[in-house]
Amino acid sequence: ERRIGHAGTLDPMATGVLPVFVGRATRAVEFASEGQKEYLAGLRLGLVTDTQDPSGAVLEERPAAVTPGELEAVLPRFRGPIQQVPPMYSAIKIQGKKLYELARKGREVERPPSPITIHSLTVEDVLGPDRFLIRVRCSKGTYIRTLLCDIGKALGGGAVMTALCRTKASGFTLEQCYTFEQVTEFCRRGTLAEHLIPTDRLFTALPELHLTEQQSTLYGNGVKLALSRVEGVLPEQDLYRVYGADGSFF
Repeated sequence: ERRIGHAGTLDPMATGVLPVFVGRATRAVEFASEGQKEYLAGLRLGLVTDTQDPSGAVLEERPAAVTPGELEAVLPRFRGPIQQVPPMYSAIKIQGKKLYELARKGREVERPPSPITIHSLTVEDVLGPDRFLIRVRCSKGTYIRTLLCDIGKALGGGAVMTALCRTKASGFTLEQCYTFEQVTEFCRRGTLAEHLIPTDRLFTALPELHLTEQQSTLYGNGVKLALSRVEGVLPEQDLYRVYGADGSFF
């Protein structure tokens, strides 16, 4: 199969959900990449690096001790629609160059802030006086490293992201995932097709629309159909998932 795509790049140190689209399903990538994502992230306070994680050069380090209450007190300012300046170590292009390529050469350039939405932001666990586990549900384009770094700045001492796991993406969960090793084994056995999820699972939030045999033929040939001619009571909205007379997903 030559057509394979994915719904959003993961941070290099991240684990977790990465929806992969095979064959004709690649046409659904544009819908999947727009969805909400959820992460579990490790936060360490008192450390600042050029990569916003422990792998980078240390710019500042100081003792930090914050109570869960003090951390909770600053979180409301990061919830909802906010502006975020992308990190230098990211794949965003400015004037044709990826930021991380410039960063590796020791260069820093001005980055315009991007609008993002943090739908929920909670403290999941206390791992120490300067270490916490944070759960984030956010929009496309959110850099969790930068979010944690900004939270650290709000507490007066900076922070880094120590771990990151994407627990949900495009409506799919960690429990539904296979590892790369498992996928490789499925390919070796010739059983990968048995583990692929039907494309219409991506659109389960949309109402179903079933066509007659004649309508299926017309629709399959690109003919526009009046919604009033379709059988069944349908809610008034812009998007539906359409099935042919034989039950196949259009």
